[in-house]
Amino acid sequence: MATHKQALLRAVLVGVDFGKGDFLAGIEELALLVRSAGAEPVTTVTCKRGAPDAAYFVGSGKADEIAETVADLQLEIVIFNHALSPAQQRNLEKRLNIRVLDRTSLILDIFAQRAKSHEGKLQVELAQLQHLATRLIRGWTHLERQKGGIGLRGPGETQLETDRRLIGERVKALRAQLDKLHKQRATQRRARGRSHTFSVSLVGYTNAGKSTLFNSLTKAGAYVADQLFATLDTTSRRVYLGQGVGNVVVSDTVGFVRELPHQLVAAFTATLEETIHADLLLHVVDAASPVRMEQIEQVNLVLKEIGADKVPQILVWNKIDAAGLEPAIERDEYDKIHRVFISAHTGAGLDLLRGALAEFAQEVYARTQADDGVAAVPFDAARQDYAAGSLTDV
Repeated sequence: MATHKQALLRAVLVGVDFGKGDFLAGIEELALLVRSAGAEPVTTVTCKRGAPDAAYFVGSGKADEIAETVADLQLEIVIFNHALSPAQQRNLEKRLNIRVLDRTSLILDIFAQRAKSHEGKLQVELAQLQHLATRLIRGWTHLERQKGGIGLRGPGETQLETDRRLIGERVKALRAQLDKLHKQRATQRRARGRSHTFSVSLVGYTNAGKSTLFNSLTKAGAYVADQLFATLDTTSRRVYLGQGVGNVVVSDTVGFVRELPHQLVAAFTATLEETIHADLLLHVVDAASPVRMEQIEQVNLVLKEIGADKVPQILVWNKIDAAGLEPAIERDEYDKIHRVFISAHTGAGLDLLRGALAEFAQEVYARTQADDGVAAVPFDAARQDYAAGSLTDV
């Protein structure tokens, strides 16, 4: 992050309206991402298209308009709210004579700044290298020819091939380290399973208030900020829910976002496994957001991609103080808890949420201990029963 002593990079944001989704909400989110990365969004250039231009994504005329804007406002970077191909990014930088970032590179940069744990840093580096591997030609166009001449004869590799090989070796080493950490997590989960510990994961769109809720429930003191991706590393704490339930394990996870780069979803599989193996997901929603339904949909898409779409959910409508709502529990036609309305900031409704967690855990315990009080695999049967219900309905 840029400090108060550093001048923020002045950026022009570029968005193309293809007639899908809430375009303005997407541009506002891009501005938040840019600020989270430590840059200053100065102005925005938009246009409408039926499909991306093969060479410049926005077309040559709009590229010239962006160039004029950069020159007039003395801007330092151009940031697209879309994923650019390596060729499009290269063509734009050549035409604009300025650095161009796409949405994927921007999110990767934010993740690189925010990762604190050893595992988080490994996962971010893996994602960055996988992204870089497709764009190496940008940095080595002058070295495409074979090495040759006196003192320059080598093993017959171009610099580009050498770079790709070195990246490949580093990727292999990172995956080996992450696999080791994955096995350690699996051991910890088996230990929790043997002790019949009920596990809950907080999921939701970035900046929905998951970490604030996590702190309110667990008194953990996790980092909280009004910015996107404030939390990258999964943190778990025990919470006591009273007699009959005892302790449950609550985990805070990385926030999701629309068009989350595929490299990040793949690289963060180990961290997100806390979500995959949870007994219950608390899907935290910003009740005050005008695009909350779209955000719910985006989170569910990522959950499906990582294999967590069968885990039962309770929707937690957070920030009711900003939305003008009252604390409440909403049930479906089967009398199962569907939504809980709370404010993690003020504490309103937290007693209702704790009660909902206790009720859910007690039902799961009852199902898994029905066979003479012995459960071979804790909660699995109950998970399937709840997944077939309507808890995940919006």
